Amino acid sequence: MSCAACAVSVESIVAAQAGVQAAAVNYANQNLQVDFDPTVISPADLQNAVRSVGYDLIIAANKAEQEDQQAAAKQEYYQQLRRDTILSGVFAIPVAIIGMFFMHMPYADWIMLCLTAPIVGYFGRRFFVHAWKQAGQGHANMDTLVAISTGIAFLFSAFNTFYPAFFQSHGMDAHVYYEAAAVVVFFILLGKLLEEGAKARTSTAIKKLMGLQPKMARIIRNGQMEDVEIARLQKGDWVVVRPGERIPVDGTVREGQSFVDESTITGEPLPVSKTIGAQVFSGTLNQKGSFQFEAQKVGSETLLAQIIRTVEQAQGSKAPVQRLADRIAGVFVPVVLGLSVLTFLVWYFIGDENALAHALLTSITVLVIACPCALGLATPTAIISGVGRGAENGILIKDAESLETAYRVDTVVLDKTGTITVGNPEVVAWHWVGEAEKKHHLPVLHSLEQRSDHPLAEAIQRDLEKEKPKVIALQDFTNHPGQGVAGVFEQKIYRAGSPAWMNSLGISLPEEQLLAWSEKALSIVCFAVDQDLLAMVGIGDAIKEGAADAVRQLLSRGVEVHMLTGDNMATAMAVATQTGITHVQADTKPSEKADYIRSLKATGKTVAMVGDGVNDSEALALADLSVAMGKGSDIALEVASMALLRSDLRHLPKALYLSRQTVRTIRQNLFWAFFYNIIGIPIAAGVLYPFTGYLLSPMIAGAAMALSSVSVVGNSLRLKTLKL
Repeated sequence: MSCAACAVSVESIVAAQAGVQAAAVNYANQNLQVDFDPTVISPADLQNAVRSVGYDLIIAANKAEQEDQQAAAKQEYYQQLRRDTILSGVFAIPVAIIGMFFMHMPYADWIMLCLTAPIVGYFGRRFFVHAWKQAGQGHANMDTLVAISTGIAFLFSAFNTFYPAFFQSHGMDAHVYYEAAAVVVFFILLGKLLEEGAKARTSTAIKKLMGLQPKMARIIRNGQMEDVEIARLQKGDWVVVRPGERIPVDGTVREGQSFVDESTITGEPLPVSKTIGAQVFSGTLNQKGSFQFEAQKVGSETLLAQIIRTVEQAQGSKAPVQRLADRIAGVFVPVVLGLSVLTFLVWYFIGDENALAHALLTSITVLVIACPCALGLATPTAIISGVGRGAENGILIKDAESLETAYRVDTVVLDKTGTITVGNPEVVAWHWVGEAEKKHHLPVLHSLEQRSDHPLAEAIQRDLEKEKPKVIALQDFTNHPGQGVAGVFEQKIYRAGSPAWMNSLGISLPEEQLLAWSEKALSIVCFAVDQDLLAMVGIGDAIKEGAADAVRQLLSRGVEVHMLTGDNMATAMAVATQTGITHVQADTKPSEKADYIRSLKATGKTVAMVGDGVNDSEALALADLSVAMGKGSDIALEVASMALLRSDLRHLPKALYLSRQTVRTIRQNLFWAFFYNIIGIPIAAGVLYPFTGYLLSPMIAGAAMALSSVSVVGNSLRLKTLKL
């Protein structure tokens, strides 16, 4: 497709087919998304419909075949475009030199005719073929403008070359415009070549992601190790990963250990430790160790495949502002054709002795300069660059509409557990009465908690394992339900349990420390020997690193931040105090979270909801912008329109900033696309001639048209280097 009007033509012809519910064409990435009833119309019928307007549709048996065909088609098109551009330039340059400086040399017109004919008839044939097919369907596009303008210029010049006496007998010069036809075709081809190169660069995010998955995997079947293609991997296969290899599919480590670089998925620079039971993901890079894992998600089910699919869909989707541009593009070409005819008639009837020459020159120039390429590229190239930049930084944007909505967000609602906090009980504070005896008593506490089945005991055990305490044998271990555990070591009774249990045993506790931790909503476990307190452990749902910083950034940008949680108010206020959140709603059920979102929207606010659990799904669905934490539930990730793959709240302000910059780029592109045509068409029509004697050359118009498209794509490419 060569312009926005081409995309509208394809979209309209597909949408008009029986059985098609919706069709959307993205000009920038040459993609068609269509919802259709396969019992009424087949993919082959859709392909024939697209072919009827001069284009083609790739139909493949699988994703890999489709990608290969698409890549081959793009490569073939690019090579042909490059060849036609170079050869048309070789022919057009001498035509331009003769037409501008040596027009009175012997046989000048005949030389220019011989040089221009292959440019218009062969190198520029695509414009005439597409224009003819479009006309057969009652449509017009950029190819129509180029074909009419260059075709008329060439035919008029050829007529004057063969029959110069026709105009000379009427006292007029037999002007020729070979240079206009030749150079316009060359400049438009050159503009398309530059545009194709720029568009290819906007899609590098997808190519990078696709390049992450290895083609082969090493598996163990029937006790034998063999290399198989990724497509042949099955769930349950044991996959061997050696040092430096990429992991082919998602699964769980069953044997061995290593560190894995997951920056391609999460963006986190530090490698993640992988031991037995840990999850591994397709496309991530194993470090120095080796391990075997069980394949659990293969093919399109892997996290990497889902990310690629989401990015493709987002880059192919349309932002609301694009629909306006499409409507304009749909009527733009017929309007320009009308303006060209009007320009010709005005100049022909009110002009001087050169009225016919002026009428022809201005009408051709109007057709050339009015190409709607820049208008068609304004939105999709910015969307492609913005979505790609987000994917590179662990911000998964599922559609263009959410990218456009995000910049209007003025209120952010955060779930607490798993969003602001880690979501698991963790030791956040220790208070030792005798620091010197700590090393002696740590193994006893570790052994007590190893034998306890309480969730808080697991948190203490995980924390103590960092110290690698030695294992000791306890005597007379006793579990006191609801209170704690006790055991004997070296003829002393050790206890670990609640403050209330310790008080009932007459063990004194530091009241000031208890009060301070209670205000922070920490669960407290006391550790004592006989009647003496040894230590107190503060356990809570730790606040994620960067959560407070994220809230501070949002508030500094004038965004209201609210927190919703099903937890009690004391815990909620403790978290709110530490993060700087002032709007807090505690003890909320899932339906009440949804009601809270409705109430905020009812006041006119644009609301973003951030959550990670099944209980957040209803609220996420109701929000103007829904954001899921990357390590949350599958349902939350499915409902949300954005996902923060690193589960780091600091990426929320980055996502909103990316949205703002993308929308800003779209507006800049649309402004220059419209401004270019608003200024260019009147100048091309000759409004300056009565005052300055200046008429715009079709050659300059062709160059300006090509430059406008390249400038719009170049402006969008700036998003690829945006610092988030």
